[in-house]
Amino acid sequence: MKNLIIVESPTKVKTIKTFLGKDYAVVASKGHIRDLPKSSFGIKIEDGVFVPEYRTPRDHSKVVKEIKDLAKKAETIYIATDEDREGEAIGFHIATAIGKDPAELPRIVFHEITKTAIKHALENPKKLDFSSINAQQTRRLLDRIVGYKLSPLLASKIQKGLSAGRVQSSTLKIIVDREKEIRAFKPVEFWSLDGIFDKNIESILTKFDGEKIEKMTISGGDRAKEIKTRLDNESFVVASIDKKERKSSPSPAFMTSTLQQTASSSLGFSPKKTMMVAQTLYEGVKTHQGTMGIITYMRTDSLSVAKEAIEAAREQILNSYGEKYLPKEAKYYKSKSKGAQEAHEAIRPTLIDFTPAIAKDYLKPDELKLYSLIYNRFLASQMNSARFESQSIIFKSESGEFKASGRKLLFDGFYRAYGVSDKDKLLPDLELNQSIELTKLEANQHFTEPPSRYSEASLIKKIESLGIGRPSTYAPTISTLVARMYISIEKKQLIPSENAFTVIDLLEKHFSEIVDSSFTSNMEETLDLIAEDEADWQEVLNKFYEPFMKKIEDGKANIKSLKVITPTGEDCPDCGEPLVKRKGRFGEFISCSTFPKCKYTKNLGKKEKKEVVTLSVKCPECGSGIVERISRRGKFYGCSAYPKCKFISNYEPIDETCTECGGMMTRRELKTKIVKECIKCKNKIENAK
Repeated sequence: MKNLIIVESPTKVKTIKTFLGKDYAVVASKGHIRDLPKSSFGIKIEDGVFVPEYRTPRDHSKVVKEIKDLAKKAETIYIATDEDREGEAIGFHIATAIGKDPAELPRIVFHEITKTAIKHALENPKKLDFSSINAQQTRRLLDRIVGYKLSPLLASKIQKGLSAGRVQSSTLKIIVDREKEIRAFKPVEFWSLDGIFDKNIESILTKFDGEKIEKMTISGGDRAKEIKTRLDNESFVVASIDKKERKSSPSPAFMTSTLQQTASSSLGFSPKKTMMVAQTLYEGVKTHQGTMGIITYMRTDSLSVAKEAIEAAREQILNSYGEKYLPKEAKYYKSKSKGAQEAHEAIRPTLIDFTPAIAKDYLKPDELKLYSLIYNRFLASQMNSARFESQSIIFKSESGEFKASGRKLLFDGFYRAYGVSDKDKLLPDLELNQSIELTKLEANQHFTEPPSRYSEASLIKKIESLGIGRPSTYAPTISTLVARMYISIEKKQLIPSENAFTVIDLLEKHFSEIVDSSFTSNMEETLDLIAEDEADWQEVLNKFYEPFMKKIEDGKANIKSLKVITPTGEDCPDCGEPLVKRKGRFGEFISCSTFPKCKYTKNLGKKEKKEVVTLSVKCPECGSGIVERISRRGKFYGCSAYPKCKFISNYEPIDETCTECGGMMTRRELKTKIVKECIKCKNKIENAK
């Protein structure tokens, strides 16, 4: 063995080995082989200099020994970790752990794991980038300072087990702020007048007595009925027919945030699952040309694409769809993200002739779904725009105007590859000034809706727009908030716990910078400057540390405890002191009032399950009874014959039938209205309380 290549992942080892001969050995570090210790602060500070005290975890000692042994036999050792700051830092730690000078070892980078990319990297070795390493170290130390110093304060003032983090807490504030908006929201009533004209043309009232009618213009039912009465007795003509051609342009290839958002909305994947599947596609799978990585690096905020890949995509478009789908010139995109690293590439397929049709014989179902999404999005990004004809007709009477809108697809363009879900909504051919009958007119009551809770996808879009975190932190941040029980995910909505409100309120009052998105975003930009060798990492740490620690000390002395402690009236069996009921991370428990001097604790038993309530209505599928049940996600209604019958409803079934289709109706009570909805045709009836 003449050469040793050190990568991060064992899967990469298998893939890269297939490209190289017997002169190369490939070994995986399995991620970080050195980190700050878990049991102590791990940062030594002397005269304003921050020295991280890295340790090799026990579970990595065997890996380090293996790499050391292989390194002794190798003439050349290549560091081949991921092409980002984390990868640079891992390479630095590998070199240090095996007793080599990090500045001397050749460093190879590749954004795709293919034979061509690996050989090109070996022919063009670089050196580790110490500016990027310092940027990563700064991030790691900042996160340790915040987590190690602030988390115990929260635990002592609010509840044991709580934690805080630089990116975590500013993200949590966004979720909590939205929930506060929802709780403070007061619905406002408004009405619309919806007309159906001859030939079943749906329309909405847009003008009445010269006044433009917009959402919330008609605020009361009496006014709506008055307008309806007048319009019911008037004659209408076609006042205008407008047809315009519009274009719909393709989106660029994915970057991390847009991949996570689209996979969530299109495939139902969580960001964590998306990144796990993408990691597999990047590191290597079986293809019709052997094992290789079939997408480029998946942690990126860049929209740049290699010229060779664009040329391959254009050739594929020409061969698969024809000349009319191919633009005269290639399309180039640029990221609008703060601090985007344009030297990287967007996420794209590495082998353009490994089409989803071929891939289905090699990939697992989830892998195929995500790969198809990435492949089709990339191909579509280099195709011609789709063209539509937008149609609008104005129907006019003496008092009012109604508008009907339609759309017709003229040329599918990039939709040919990416797909289009919108169906044509065509309006019939009419003539100007012809009379037309208003066959149906309804005055419909509505209420303004509160802002919707964030989903994982919409939260990622939000924190990306604010510059909070980077592609590698989006999914882990959400996972941390769930693991710490700050949020729960129900029906794809992120719902903060009461602890989240308490923590954010305390942080806003005493540590405003930790939850300030601008501060967090500016810190990310500062890390970028360190990576570009335009800022000193020690100065950045000093500037943050001293004022932060003053606030910590002030908080220990002056922040009032918010812990809820209730006497039980019983004495501790160990020491005789009074027992109290406390609230902990996993719910209520009983402990000695002298804790931690006396460590007696007792878990409170789980609450008895609520009795099953049987409703008076029958199951629409089998005729059995319907029962009300409680799950960890809340109340729901199901057939009493479960599991033989799997009927289920999130809303309460009632003994009424739909006037449209005869199906069962359900009922839900909101703050200001009662909504009845058919489980079959979704016909909805809204009534004010």
